[in-house]
Amino acid sequence: MSTAPNRRAVAAILLVPLVAAFALWAFAWPASRIAPRDLPVGVAGAAPAAERLEQRFEQRDGAFEVHRFADEAAARAAIEERVVYGAVVADPRGPLLLTASAASPVVSQLLREAVTASVPEDTPVRVTDVVAAPSGDPRGSVLGASMLPLALAGMAAGAMVTLMGLRGVRAAVTLAASAALVGLAATAVAHSWLGALTGDRWAEAGALALTVLAIGSAVAGLAALLGPRGIGVGALLMVLLGNSFSGVTSAPELLPEPVGAIGQWLPPGAGGSLLRSVAFFDGGAAGGAVLTLSLWSALGLAVVLLARRTPATAEPVEPRPADPAREPAPTG
Repeated sequence: MSTAPNRRAVAAILLVPLVAAFALWAFAWPASRIAPRDLPVGVAGAAPAAERLEQRFEQRDGAFEVHRFADEAAARAAIEERVVYGAVVADPRGPLLLTASAASPVVSQLLREAVTASVPEDTPVRVTDVVAAPSGDPRGSVLGASMLPLALAGMAAGAMVTLMGLRGVRAAVTLAASAALVGLAATAVAHSWLGALTGDRWAEAGALALTVLAIGSAVAGLAALLGPRGIGVGALLMVLLGNSFSGVTSAPELLPEPVGAIGQWLPPGAGGSLLRSVAFFDGGAAGGAVLTLSLWSALGLAVVLLARRTPATAEPVEPRPADPAREPAPTG
C-alpha cells in the first residue's frame, strides 16, 4: 500500500493550522500595536507659543515628526497637500487644532486626545476639520474595507490567466481589461451608490484599476516564473501581507516598524494611499503610490509577455503522414 496519500494528508493537517496562525499574526499583531511613529504633524503661530507646542509633541520621543509653519494658512495648505495629518496653531484665544479626517479618522481622534491632554484643563481646544471625511463614510469604513476585495479581484485575474494558459499579448490584454472593468464597477459602488468617495470619478476608477492591475500582473508573473505555486506566493504577498500591512484602516505611521513601510511598497498599501489622495485631496502626494503600482504592473506584465507557453498548454503536434514512396518494398 502506497504511503504517498497518507503523507499528503498529514501535510495538509499540519499546513492548515500553520497558515491560520500566520494569517492571524499578519492581521492581529499590527492592529494590536497601533501607536504614532514619526507621525507628521504641524505647528504654526508666533515663535514662543509655537515652540512650547512643538516641545510638547517632542516629549513623546519618536511619536511625532513636527513640521513648523509660519501661520494657519500655511498649515492648512500642508494638510491639503498631505504633507502632515494635522497641525496645531498657537492663538491668543487658545490652541486651534486643524485635522483631516479624510486622511485618517483614527489619526484625527488621536491628535484631538494628544492636544487636549497637553494643555491645562481650563484651556479650550478649538478643532477644525480641514478635509473632512464624506458624510457617506464618516469613519472611513468603506475605504478601509475596499482593499481586500481589490486584492481578491487581482488575485482572481492573475490566477485565471495562469490556469487558462494565457501568455504574451493575450494575457496582458486580459489583465488590463479585467482591471479596467473592476475599476469602473468599484467606482460605481463606492462613489455613486455609497457616497464614500468624493473626488473625480475617472481618477478614482484609474486608481482602482491600477491597483488591481498591479496585483493581477504580479500574481500572473510569479506564476509564470514559479508555476502554479506562484499563485500561492502571490496570495501571501497581496492578500495576507499586503492587505494587513496596508494601514488603510488607520495610517501607515501607526503600524509597527517596518510594517508600515513594507505595506506601502506592496500594491494594496500603495493602492489605498492613491485612492485616498485622488478621492479627497485632488491627487496630493500621489506620486509615490503611482510609481509603486506602475513598477509592480510593469514587472509583472513584462514577465507575462516574455514567458513561453507551458508544455501543458502548448498546441499538440500533429503526426506527419507516412510517405508511401519511402516505405520499404515487401520481401519474399
